[in-house]
Amino acid sequence: MAGTRSDGLTVFRGVPYAAPPVGPLRFSSPRPPEPWQGVRDATVFAAPSLQGDYLPDSSEDSLYANVWTPDTDGSLPVLVYIHGGGWMLGAGSEPDYDGARTAVHGRMVVVTFNYRLGVFGWGLHEELTDPHTGSFANWGLQDQAALVRWVRDNAAAFGGDPGNITVAGTSAGGSSTWQLALLPELRDTIRRIVPISVKHVWEPASSTTPEESRRVYEHLARRFGTSVPGLRAVPAAELRDAWDEVYAGRPTERFVEGGREYRGPVVDGRWMRGYDHALPSPGIPVMPVYCRTEGSFFTTGPGYPYPGEHPADEAGLRAAVREVLEKGAAKVTDEQVEECVAHYRRASEAEGLPVDPVSVWTQVWGDGLFRYLIVRLAERHARERGPAASPQYLMEFAHPLKPPYAGTTPHEAVAKFLFGTFTLPVNAPFYGDGPLERRISDTLIDLVASFARGSTPSSEHAPAWPEFTPDRPSVMVLGGERVARIGTVSAQAHLAYWDRAGWVPRP
Repeated sequence: MAGTRSDGLTVFRGVPYAAPPVGPLRFSSPRPPEPWQGVRDATVFAAPSLQGDYLPDSSEDSLYANVWTPDTDGSLPVLVYIHGGGWMLGAGSEPDYDGARTAVHGRMVVVTFNYRLGVFGWGLHEELTDPHTGSFANWGLQDQAALVRWVRDNAAAFGGDPGNITVAGTSAGGSSTWQLALLPELRDTIRRIVPISVKHVWEPASSTTPEESRRVYEHLARRFGTSVPGLRAVPAAELRDAWDEVYAGRPTERFVEGGREYRGPVVDGRWMRGYDHALPSPGIPVMPVYCRTEGSFFTTGPGYPYPGEHPADEAGLRAAVREVLEKGAAKVTDEQVEECVAHYRRASEAEGLPVDPVSVWTQVWGDGLFRYLIVRLAERHARERGPAASPQYLMEFAHPLKPPYAGTTPHEAVAKFLFGTFTLPVNAPFYGDGPLERRISDTLIDLVASFARGSTPSSEHAPAWPEFTPDRPSVMVLGGERVARIGTVSAQAHLAYWDRAGWVPRP
């Protein structure tokens, strides 16, 4: 292959790790890529996986990887990064995930890639059973597993150690790190994981039942006048749009109750044996990361803003909180809304946090859909796994951003510092681009790189990091003028609401 080399870094882009999943291979398990003769050009990214308007020129033919390596003759640790995007958008080639700085500063081989999204990647129907593998669901997760195997088989060619693979990812990608680490066939391949701002999978918020998934594919087949297997012949863009229409609008207005906010893996007994809270934690070293105010990405951010009006008074706050609660429950009562608002107000007042409608709404959104399960699963892991079998290091990313985030630390903030892409012109006005931001980025890369080498995460800019113990200061708080310190989970009192609400499952 012919990649590009500059300043001691070699980059290979658009390398096929599986055959194009098109035509008869749509809804099939990933097949090995076709071998090629001669020198293959690897200087240009491949198309993103087929999605809506978020990324242009997307395509079903998208199962390609990108590799950054500082030493093609070395035996360096390998960091595989899984992009997020709610299982429906994104790509490993997005500028935010440029692996150059991470590879050079961390002395690692960095791999990003695409996987199938939306209707093509995350569903279930037995009439789509692959005759070669017997699988009939979660094709995107199958793609990710195929990529990990491909990395293991080819790492040495890129200067990586095939016996030292760490898998990281954000949001939906962070969720995938968890599920992949539980697969028996990858148990000896994935050495450790870095799940960032994980959208843990549970029904109905981020998954649907097998019965409902079958109903959706049968609905699509009727719409196109074909059978479920016949969906392989429907034009890809039309099938994508029809799937999106099923889940468009408020979740209370759909004919299915599941997948209310995201359409992630469906429990199929093979690739997904159960929801995250119902399965054991991965029995390998884990470095979970969450953002202090996950919800501000959705409520105030410029990249993925809430499409409606922000709450400006008490009535608006209750309507906004109801809309959040409807993302995870088929029925929401007035009493539940009142209790949620009252609890968050009391907890914020006790900690001196803002209690204006937008701040309360933001905290409810981020905690309910992200931070609560991240923290509670980390606590469960600490209780059940024990440091000898599976050391765990919990991080709270807390670097305050500029307006419109107004001092909050939103979902998806970590990737900009892990990859050093806070400096991009589109990011710098919000994330900053000064010595402090560079120190925070260096520290984060140091911590991940040392963890990927099998050591306790460490950096010259950070204090010693103890394994996470819920009842004492053991959380690495990264961000702000102090750069790094050891503390505890912030806004812990807020999370107590979800313990008794019965809205999000408690591990």
